Amino acid sequence: MSDVKLNALSATHYYNGDDRAKRIIAVSAALELIASRASSAASVHLEQEFDNLNKYADQIQAAIQQR
Repeated sequence: MSDVKLNALSATHYYNGDDRAKRIIAVSAALELIASRASSAASVHLEQEFDNLNKYADQIQAAIQQR
């Protein structure tokens, strides 16, 4: 599936979902960011990244709500 279709599908699930579904999608997006950062050449402390997981998900949800 193309990234555009996948993003549209995720957006549809997000906006049509209940609060729990929205949180799951935001946490999933935050995990993708952590995974991307961990696979980069930069030094990454995974324990610290996972400690920030809720913060990242909160920021993602706040950004989406500002649409």
